[in-house]
Amino acid sequence: MVKHQPLQVYERQLCLSCLTGIYGCRWKRYQRSHDDTTKWEFLWSVILFFTFSLLLVWFYFWWEAHNDYNEFNWFLYNRSGEWSDGTIPILASTAAGFTYIAFLMILALCHIAVGQQLNLHWLHKVMLTTVLFFPVQATGPFLHLGALVAVTALAWLVAGQVARAEKTMVVLLLYLSVLLGLYLVPLSITSPCIMDHTHLTPRPDIIGHQGAPMLAPENTVLSFQRALQMNVSGLEADVAISFDGVPFLMRDRDLRRTTDVGKLFPDRQREDASFFNWTDLHSLNAGQWFLKDDPFWTVRSMSQREVRLVGNQSVCSLEQLLRLASSQNRTVVFNLRRPPPEHPRYHSWINDTLEVVRLSGIPQHLVMWTPDWDRGQVRLVAPGLQQTSVVKRPPQALHQQGISRLLLRYSQIHRQTNSFYRSNLSVTLYTVNEPWLFSVLWCSGVSSVSSEAPNILKKVPYPIWLMSPDEYCLIWVAADVISFTVVIGIFVFQKWRMSGMRSYNPEQIMLSAAVRRSSRDVNIMKEKLIFSEVSHGVGSAEDLYMENGCDYYDNEGISH
Repeated sequence: MVKHQPLQVYERQLCLSCLTGIYGCRWKRYQRSHDDTTKWEFLWSVILFFTFSLLLVWFYFWWEAHNDYNEFNWFLYNRSGEWSDGTIPILASTAAGFTYIAFLMILALCHIAVGQQLNLHWLHKVMLTTVLFFPVQATGPFLHLGALVAVTALAWLVAGQVARAEKTMVVLLLYLSVLLGLYLVPLSITSPCIMDHTHLTPRPDIIGHQGAPMLAPENTVLSFQRALQMNVSGLEADVAISFDGVPFLMRDRDLRRTTDVGKLFPDRQREDASFFNWTDLHSLNAGQWFLKDDPFWTVRSMSQREVRLVGNQSVCSLEQLLRLASSQNRTVVFNLRRPPPEHPRYHSWINDTLEVVRLSGIPQHLVMWTPDWDRGQVRLVAPGLQQTSVVKRPPQALHQQGISRLLLRYSQIHRQTNSFYRSNLSVTLYTVNEPWLFSVLWCSGVSSVSSEAPNILKKVPYPIWLMSPDEYCLIWVAADVISFTVVIGIFVFQKWRMSGMRSYNPEQIMLSAAVRRSSRDVNIMKEKLIFSEVSHGVGSAEDLYMENGCDYYDNEGISH
């Protein structure tokens, strides 16, 4: 007679069950496996990693593009005719997709860490495919450090695989290649803020673009007053010509977004703003839209008095802006828009604007003149104006045209821009709203910036980060040495931990005496082996095997 030993009762592994259940819907013990991942599932793991990397770049892009959110919304308005914050759905969907894919990535890495076979559920595969198809210089040092920390942390998984398996040279070489690349990548990283502190240029002047549109409705008298309270060095606006020849401030082609034209002139709300005369324009309310839409989420912090002031704003004329700037001795830069060909001021728009500049009494040296039309005639009539170009040209060509300043988008600056500084050309960059971007341009030597957020940049008295080349070299070397030490320690510890351990599967040991049957019968048998009630006493292994139609003694590893 054979004396049977009681079957081993396994304790529930809730964490492992949740791990394999959420990732591959394998909640039960017999569904899990320590076998090697199939090639098909390995391919899905590669797709998962690729999608995670793509979403990480996409999320980083939109995070850093916060400076241009307002410009992006204005672009959408010009296309659709309806004003809305288009960045909210993009950021919400990006954050949701990134969180979901990052969660799957963590589950996959945990599978590798505990030696479980990767088997992504079909529903996750569908979602992964959907997310995949749904869609730097300033921070280079910090991105490098973040990548170095991440790859160093992966050493635990790689070392575990190397210690557990034999044929892992490809994985090891790939990992070491990536690690070596990260150790050396600072050799190719350049950043304006890696410089000697003594070479830092004076703080750039700030020009209030459309005044302070985060605090008051854009291109209104109140907005420019708020900007002057932020101690800006100048004011910038967009100028159009009314039907009767009065230059006024308006960024959009029509009046729907920033006035109540739909209430007073419902039949003309889609008409070009330049076809309204000044009397009609001045009768429009240019502040209620700001209280209603709250484009920068600042209305809630306003007092009752400020709300009344904002709600009573009207369309501002160029003359009002020039007189306000002259009283504070501030520079004025305006982008003049030519009216349509059928407009009565189509040919005289330059002269009409120059006449307003002359009558306002503002000193000519405080006005930056940007239109390229009839520059020669403009210099004869008003020789004191600061001739400004909005197009980047060689310094020699700019000097020949009498141009002394440049007004460019911030993305147009690069190393060649230093030639403009050497040529005594003053460069103003627009639109700069974020402190990190302001800091980078400051380190680059920019003399002035145009901003819609002077209230935010006012709080940046010094670049957010600035380090000398020696300091960065010290951080680089220290980070590499620490990373290398940690990686070596992890590999040594994993080798020591795995030494003397044999890889075995408890389920395979329990079922080694069973005769091969259909997968359904074997699964039922395994269920009873594992989850049999202990309170009634553990039956013999023979009873459990015979109940499922298996010959307990039909195995050459067991003798009578």
